[in-house]
Amino acid sequence: MAAAFGFPLVVLLVFSLELASAFPSGAPWGQQQQQLDPHVYDRSCQQAQQIVASIVGKAHYQDPRMAASLIRLHFHDCFVKGCDASILLDSSAVVVSEKRSNPNRDSARGFEVIDEIKAALEAACPHTVSCADILALAARDSTVMTGGPGWIVPLGRRDSRDASVQGSNNDIPAPNNTLPTIITKFKLQGLDIVDLVALLGSHTIGDSRCTSFRQRLYNQTGNGLPDFTLDASYAAALRPGCPLSGGDQNLFFLDPVTPFKFDNQYYKNLLAYRGLLSSDEVLLTDSPATAELVKLYAANQDIFFQHFAQSMVKMGNISPLTGGSGEIRANCRRVNHN
Repeated sequence: MAAAFGFPLVVLLVFSLELASAFPSGAPWGQQQQQLDPHVYDRSCQQAQQIVASIVGKAHYQDPRMAASLIRLHFHDCFVKGCDASILLDSSAVVVSEKRSNPNRDSARGFEVIDEIKAALEAACPHTVSCADILALAARDSTVMTGGPGWIVPLGRRDSRDASVQGSNNDIPAPNNTLPTIITKFKLQGLDIVDLVALLGSHTIGDSRCTSFRQRLYNQTGNGLPDFTLDASYAAALRPGCPLSGGDQNLFFLDPVTPFKFDNQYYKNLLAYRGLLSSDEVLLTDSPATAELVKLYAANQDIFFQHFAQSMVKMGNISPLTGGSGEIRANCRRVNHN
């Protein structure tokens, strides 16, 4: 399949077939263990995981930023009404798209990659693989492709018929939220402090816009001063590209040391007070419990990888639609027959 797409990514993703041997069958699958099953498509669409991995591999080869974008799509989907692919819906007569929300507007991307995966799956196995499952698989494949851990993805989610801009605006943690607010938003999804600190480790890849951290450079607490928890030399390096006004959409690596490698450098950056977002650095500065996890993950990448994989499975099990709920969309951007 790699040759069919004409790009030289050899790693193409035999890993999908090998994950079962890499992870024991008794690994935790979250609260929906009995409803979701990693073998759902074993008979109905045997090539599903290979198709997803191949197209994600092509997208990653063409755009190294795409892996982080696909992980973020899954995160932003699951935090709003559960993992139901509501984030993928375009606006229509009956839907107001979550793409218009503050966390997603001008920043959420990767929708065309999901479209390509869906079209390939519809050609191979019509009306079988949900868009919500595509998001979960693409997030896993993106993590592995950039050097991170793999995990068995429980499958069988169905797609929602509606979206929630209000939920997207209110439920997704924001870059300037306080740590108690972030902890509360995670807790409402059934996720604990370990999940929080581990999942934010996905910021080891990807980037953020100037508008998301400008206040740290110039006016963190309303007194006209920069954030005292931000390393002064790092702040000085950021200011030319993120001035007091203008440059809102300018992009900066969340991890400037190894920006395209999924590793534990993010936590090492926090220990050096070089977390880009306020919501990153507060993990070290505002709670002894989260600070201990930051130090643990900075010192031991294997433990971080283990916790991240477990927390991604747990997050992927937030309120999935199963059984007769929802539908299997033929096009991830719109509800069937609409």
